[in-house]
Amino acid sequence: MATETREIREQYNPANTSECIGKIELHTVEETEAKIEASGKAFGEWSRMSSVARGEILHKMADLLIEHMEPLAELASKEMGKTVPEMIGEVKRGASILRYFAQEGMRAAGEVLPSVSEEKMLFTKRVPLGVVAIITPWNFPIAIPLWKIAPALVYGNTVVWKPSIEVALTGQYIADLFLKAGLPEHVLNIVQGRGSKLGTVLIKSPIVKAISFTGSNAVGQQILNEAGPLNKKIQLELGGKNAAIILADADLELAARLTIEGAMKQTGQRCTATSRVYIEASVYDEAVEKLIKYAKQIKVGETMGPLASRQQFESVMEHIARAKAQGAKCIFGGKPVAELSHGYYVEPTLFVDVAHEMDLAREEVFGPVLAIFKVADYEEAIRLANDSEFGLSASIYTANIQKAFDFIERSEVGLVQINDETGGAEPQAPFGGMKNSSTGFREQGQAAKEFFTVLKTVTINGIRYKKS
Repeated sequence: MATETREIREQYNPANTSECIGKIELHTVEETEAKIEASGKAFGEWSRMSSVARGEILHKMADLLIEHMEPLAELASKEMGKTVPEMIGEVKRGASILRYFAQEGMRAAGEVLPSVSEEKMLFTKRVPLGVVAIITPWNFPIAIPLWKIAPALVYGNTVVWKPSIEVALTGQYIADLFLKAGLPEHVLNIVQGRGSKLGTVLIKSPIVKAISFTGSNAVGQQILNEAGPLNKKIQLELGGKNAAIILADADLELAARLTIEGAMKQTGQRCTATSRVYIEASVYDEAVEKLIKYAKQIKVGETMGPLASRQQFESVMEHIARAKAQGAKCIFGGKPVAELSHGYYVEPTLFVDVAHEMDLAREEVFGPVLAIFKVADYEEAIRLANDSEFGLSASIYTANIQKAFDFIERSEVGLVQINDETGGAEPQAPFGGMKNSSTGFREQGQAAKEFFTVLKTVTINGIRYKKS
């Protein structure tokens, strides 16, 4: 049987599409299968290592990440387009994630339970799953892989990781740093290639016990269809169409600034980006003026980078064209940046007169586009905010404590923000959504333990004896 030839892929800078920043060799199906098998063989020794010792390796990795912060941020910026300051922030976030999960190695891995019998000891013990497949997207090429890899490793699993092909060089840099941190060979194996080719290999391998995926709903559904019947543990983080509500009693300056930040940071390429904003009618005109004011302050090419790829650029421009064709009114932006035509730059874009049945109100754009709605009151705002197939994040701007707590209860999302933008979650906090935004287990914080371990219940008989 002939051996498959490796494909070599060139990576180009989305800020300057003529600049090739490097090449990456893509793995074949056979190489991917071999890496899965190697991870399976490495599991025994790694899982028997003290969790404290595993945590120490994560501490060293965090130190290395900070040590390599500037070159890693510059590489990742050139590979997917975020500004260098945004990437430096992501490197720091990655280090925080590693340090949090490093400390998890010091935590109890079970609990002692009371038994009805004096002669029995009853306790639980958390144990690793085995080989975990981790499939990550291009929009957070450092943070998202680390918030999956770190808990997987500290709880004793081995990992086969497939980063998005769009950020293959960044992924390789991170994998190399793990080896420098002292991670034993094959405990983390990186495979480079297209998900359509290598994803099925990971999903269907009998050696792989669990799959953690962040990406599109279409691919997530495919994973669910293929892995579900194989009785694998599945964790899916998918899309969002996140809403903000601005009430009449809100600090409008704060609300407008944070809504624009939530919509435009990372060029809107976040599953938690603010995509819709509902403004109470009595302050609508004033709030819209402030939204435009803060959108104007964004310096495309400096404080906001390009879209990550030609495919993403074309997708966002198609969403904008469709919104206009369906009758929405563009009041700011809406075009490529002419003076930055060497890259995939799009203006911050604001739409009004958006009907709730329009695609712009319902589909994830994944770009710097915000749909603005006028509502009569809070009740209309929360009804429309909840009228979505997605349920990842939502925010409300108000000085009314009763409405804030009502919003916490009634908002159909996994992440609720009060007087803050829709994005972001600290490493110690669970991350995930409702409806079609998530399937399975939450990520980050203590919730990560639920996915990356399984509980054993242990009974020891005859451990206590009655006095004669």
